[in-house]
Amino acid sequence: MSLDASIWAWKAQVKNSSQRLVLLTLADRAGETHRCYPSIKRMEKDTKLNRKTIIKVLDELEASGFIKDTGEISGNGVKVYLLTGVTGREDDSVTSPKNGTSPKNGTSSNLGTGSKNGTSTKNGTPTSPKNGTATSTNFGTQNLSRNQSIESKNKKTWLCLKKLREEISQANPEIQPDELIQANWFEREQNAFERFNAPKNLCDELMIYHFADWLLNAYAKYQVREQTANHDKQVRRQLGVANQLTDKQITAFSQKLAHHPEFAGFFAYASESYEQLAARIAMKLSDPAQVKQWERYLKQVRFKGSLQGAA
Repeated sequence: MSLDASIWAWKAQVKNSSQRLVLLTLADRAGETHRCYPSIKRMEKDTKLNRKTIIKVLDELEASGFIKDTGEISGNGVKVYLLTGVTGREDDSVTSPKNGTSPKNGTSSNLGTGSKNGTSTKNGTPTSPKNGTATSTNFGTQNLSRNQSIESKNKKTWLCLKKLREEISQANPEIQPDELIQANWFEREQNAFERFNAPKNLCDELMIYHFADWLLNAYAKYQVREQTANHDKQVRRQLGVANQLTDKQITAFSQKLAHHPEFAGFFAYASESYEQLAARIAMKLSDPAQVKQWERYLKQVRFKGSLQGAA
């Protein structure tokens, strides 16, 4: 936290209370270089303003020149702002020797800024390393620049599988959430979703909400692909019967041809039983060339395959 930034934020000529609140929370999170990057969720908690209002106020403050977008992004994907116009206390006219910092005016080193009463390490002031205050390296505050490396290492992923299961169940009770979560395409879709939403700076709850819909759409997409692939495979399998019948087909069609009046009258021997005729037909149907010759009769007993290419 920068005291200079907080004093500046209190004195800034803002237009309304919302701008004051947002400017104060930015100053409260500013580092020594007057840069800050609190998340929208953090500012919602600090100011009690809603997300839409905070984004609007940030745009207003930037347009008025109070803050500047540096173009940088912090480790947790948040914009880095620079507080413009912040000066040190030694440059502030309020604290000039003429206005109250001289020994004659009651603010000598014994009454506030001296080692005994104000910034002494014994009294636990805001810069004391013993009491874990705002700038202590042991404790720190959220989004301070000096603590960023630690926060980046300890930052948890936005994804909570328990909440994701709940969102999927609410969106479509007919689908088991684990069917999506354990799918071999889950990680691929998660990576694509994160890249798509990286610029949006959504809170964890909204990320999970939208990811549930994303997975349901992906599930439908992969289902259609699988059904199409199975259909194509089935068609290719049917077309692949061109040169040879399966054993099951040979058995079935030999029985049907044995009872086919025209075919049996032409092919059967005198005094031959149906079983004997069917057995002879079965032997012939194992020959692709013979199958091709009998194609007309096979079609009459409902053979629906293709015999193209059979010699």
